[in-house]
Amino acid sequence: MAEAAALDEPYSLSDYQRSFFTENGYVKLKAVFSAGELRRYRDVIAVEVDRRNTRSKPMAERTTYEKAFLQVTNLWRTDDVVRELVFSRRLARLAAQLMGVCGVRLYHDQALCKEAGGGITPWHADQFYWPLSSEHTCTAWIPLQKTDVEMGPMVFAARSHRFELGRDLEIGDESERLLSEVFAARRFPEDDGPYDMGDVSFHYGWTLHHTGPNQTSRPRSAMTIIYMEDGMRLAPAQRRQHLADREAFMPGVEVGDVIKSPLNPVLWPQRS
Repeated sequence: MAEAAALDEPYSLSDYQRSFFTENGYVKLKAVFSAGELRRYRDVIAVEVDRRNTRSKPMAERTTYEKAFLQVTNLWRTDDVVRELVFSRRLARLAAQLMGVCGVRLYHDQALCKEAGGGITPWHADQFYWPLSSEHTCTAWIPLQKTDVEMGPMVFAARSHRFELGRDLEIGDESERLLSEVFAARRFPEDDGPYDMGDVSFHYGWTLHHTGPNQTSRPRSAMTIIYMEDGMRLAPAQRRQHLADREAFMPGVEVGDVIKSPLNPVLWPQRS
């Protein structure tokens, strides 16, 4: 398809952007996609989230985590159009370049919809949940509309991927309270800027991040793709969440094995 082929065209990454990512644990890239490219995927992703969402409680009855977003994983397995975006060589190449690795595999994808009136996403580090043997992991966060501060864009704590602080905290009220207090006390730099349509951010698995609430009357939709270095091995489970991720995203892989299940295809460089 012409649309899918367009997503394979490379994005010109500067040395400054690479060094910024290494130093700060995240980077925001302008105009990785055109608005037209993303519109093709936005509507399809919205339909898939509605179809597969199982949360029906009123907002007032939800926990902090439940108010944060509707979450659907591995859309690439259920929709061929979404698969085009998840398998984009443009994005996978960027992930490999930023991490300084030769190749990346898919860990999983995830659509996140912060509903109108949705609450905060508490401070957390994604890799808390991942039983992976190294820190060569990153997430592409792709907002599917222009995302101003009122909508709750991603907020990154710069250089937090170098800290041990927060790595043992599950996402929730406690992680939000403790990390907010620490960042305020240390006057820690936070990047809470808006995203234009087509902007994409990448962040390491251990980079601490959160979002504000969606104070608008429109949903804030985002697609995320999680990459790991090709050659990553399954680490021993240290918490119950590791067991859940192992079963969901790398079935059949044993501890110590290279993660290369059918759910973890190589995305860069793609092999014939």
